[in-house]
Amino acid sequence: MKDAKTHNVPLLALRELVVFPQQVVPLFVGREKSVRAIEESQKENKLIMLAAQKDARTSNPTGKDIYEVGTLGEVVQLIRLADGPIKVLVEGKQRARITEFTQDEEFMMVKVDELVPDFDPSTELKAIMRSVNTTFESYVKLGKKVNPEMIMQVNAIEDASRLADAIVVQLNIKLEDKQEILEIIDPEKRLEKILSHMKSEIEILQVEKRIRSRVKKQMEKTQKEYYLNEQMRAIQKELGDKDDFRNEIQELEEQLRNKAMPEEPREKTEKEIRKLKMMSPMSAEATVVRNYVDWMLSLPWDEMSEIEIDVQKAGDILDADHYGLEKVKERILEYLAVQKLVGKIRGPILCLVGPPGVGKTSLGKSIGKATGREFVRVALGGVRDEAEIRGHRRTYIGALPGKVIQSLKKAGTSNPIFLLDEIDKMSTDFRGDPSSALLEVLDPEQNTTFNDHYLDCDYDLSKVMFVCTANTLHTIPEPLMDRMEIIRLSGYTELEKLAIMRKYLVPKQLEENGLADENVEVDPSAASQVVRRYTREAGVRSLERVVATMCRKAAVEVVEKGSDHKVVFTADNLAQYLGQPKFRYGNAEVEHQVGTSTGLAWTEKGGELLVIETTILPGRGRLQITGKLGDVMQESAKAALSYVRSRAEMLGLPRYFYDKVDIHVHVPEGAIPKDGPSAGITMATSLVSALTGIPIDKNLAMTGEITLRGNVLPIGGLKEKALAAHRGGITRICLPKENESDIEDIPSTVRDELEFIPVSHVDEVLYEALITEGPTSFERLIDQALIRDEILFSDFLEKDGEDSGSEGKRTSMPDVVTH
Repeated sequence: MKDAKTHNVPLLALRELVVFPQQVVPLFVGREKSVRAIEESQKENKLIMLAAQKDARTSNPTGKDIYEVGTLGEVVQLIRLADGPIKVLVEGKQRARITEFTQDEEFMMVKVDELVPDFDPSTELKAIMRSVNTTFESYVKLGKKVNPEMIMQVNAIEDASRLADAIVVQLNIKLEDKQEILEIIDPEKRLEKILSHMKSEIEILQVEKRIRSRVKKQMEKTQKEYYLNEQMRAIQKELGDKDDFRNEIQELEEQLRNKAMPEEPREKTEKEIRKLKMMSPMSAEATVVRNYVDWMLSLPWDEMSEIEIDVQKAGDILDADHYGLEKVKERILEYLAVQKLVGKIRGPILCLVGPPGVGKTSLGKSIGKATGREFVRVALGGVRDEAEIRGHRRTYIGALPGKVIQSLKKAGTSNPIFLLDEIDKMSTDFRGDPSSALLEVLDPEQNTTFNDHYLDCDYDLSKVMFVCTANTLHTIPEPLMDRMEIIRLSGYTELEKLAIMRKYLVPKQLEENGLADENVEVDPSAASQVVRRYTREAGVRSLERVVATMCRKAAVEVVEKGSDHKVVFTADNLAQYLGQPKFRYGNAEVEHQVGTSTGLAWTEKGGELLVIETTILPGRGRLQITGKLGDVMQESAKAALSYVRSRAEMLGLPRYFYDKVDIHVHVPEGAIPKDGPSAGITMATSLVSALTGIPIDKNLAMTGEITLRGNVLPIGGLKEKALAAHRGGITRICLPKENESDIEDIPSTVRDELEFIPVSHVDEVLYEALITEGPTSFERLIDQALIRDEILFSDFLEKDGEDSGSEGKRTSMPDVVTH
């Protein structure tokens, strides 16, 4: 390198730019220090040091933020602009290295040493120059971004250093690579580096050219149609036809101006409309954007129904539409009363749980009518995709919002009654868990910012009154159940079904079948027969179908015999119209029987009488349980037997009575599966009766779980069980003492005709159940059992050759009557 000159000049820090010697560059200078540095250069020789910043984001660079090697340049032209910045034209003169920063206050002054290359032209250097010229020519022809005249200008340069600097300016390479080349002083090494970069760029350009050629060949019919349509549109525009697309965008903008919506969705919609303006109306992306804008503008962001808060009127509407369901009606009226007092309340999330046909879904419509809200329903049965709730992202073809947003658009208000029907029927697969997506929808603390994947912005669901329906709770995930207020709807009682049939079903079916009130009369005995013998359900769907059948039969007679004909349905002629009864219902036993006790069972279709039969047979201590019983019910039978064995001495039974007999416990109607622990005390009573030969009160039914110590634990479904007992002619019910508070839920007409006996121990049950002559105290029953005939049990013992009077084993056993 030749002797370097030293200069003390101002420094101009450059962002994203490297200036090379002999390069003329226009610059806009706005930073205060940079403007002062330009002004300082004008005072003397117009020289200025041009060096690049290491990080373009640094607004006030210091010495450590600037590359050491730059270009010593000259300010050729300076123009002051009206708004403050200045425009300068600088020309690079020579490479230079910063050796010292002499000032860094108003502007930066630096000492720089020129970097003058010292080299001898050699054959190898000439070869490299020729190779660089040839490669640059290929680069220009492939890239088509460099003026072809540059090839002639570059070929005319004989100086190796100038050649390298002239070519590097035209290359599309990174700032760091340009700075690296600037710092190479030796022209030969510099040319080698430039040659390497050019070859890399040529390879990329060749690949791009092949891709362009392949894509051009693969252009399909749809793309050709696009170009033809564009030409057609241009021709129509020239002819003066109306620009429908532009008018459509103007309509969207007008709708957005008039639409009341929060700031976030408004900004998103404005952004999409701006994007739509720049697209061709025939492009696929334009259709996606257009659909999105339509959804955003059609949603009820701030539109709300005017809610009528008249508690009395709401109660009348609910009573007119539905019979019974007092708890649900009471909860709805509570909500309305609180809303009237507070003025604003977040919508409650109710979950109506009950068997099919009790009016859960139709109740949602009545709530909407009672409150003045719109009503929307979403059926969740079989839904197994999370996107059904949250929507699909717009990257998918045919994407749509989820069912929640779709239903709100359908409702047209942001505060409807939203019925999520059959929420217990959702399932899960590889597409996600919809019940997890509902956690956000049904959480009052989160649903103010519900985010649908399609909309990609928050929607406030807090004003919506959600009502869910389900048949059972065990299939609903615990976190989801925790977010809802559970209201249980038990099956209708027989009295309620009769009232519904008289007030709602018969008038409705008369109208649907074109009959007048004078054409049909349903006798009360016939109505009871229909409810008891032709339907068996918790709701009234089957009952309505039977009533419809009766009306159709009547319609045939009216058509045949004239419009004045009247059909009277009675219990005697019902079979002529409906055929033989399809069901039987449990009745109390006709007489007191040994080993036969009456229990109470709960089903989804209501309560049932459950008869437990026990018989004692010679054997070896085996307990046989039949009747298609579940595991829990079989365990109850074993627990009952263990209790009886533990009380054998008190009951007057031999200590090892079970060694020589087999016990068979049977529950009739063996084709019907049965399970649950509530038959525990019924089985225990049946066992004691069979073993002691003491009959059981035919008018008494019982329900309760038994423990090994004889304690009676609480059960569920007392209302339905009591209704079944009343229907079957039972007059007394033994129930767990802890269920005593549930008696209030039983209709007064039934409650007043039954005697409820709360018990806490099996001994109390036996005291009430076993029938003896004379005094009925349980102690007398035991005494009677002790002196009963022992012949039958002694026969059992003698068959095994054992001494009936042997010491240590009690042989006294009451007469056993099998059933």
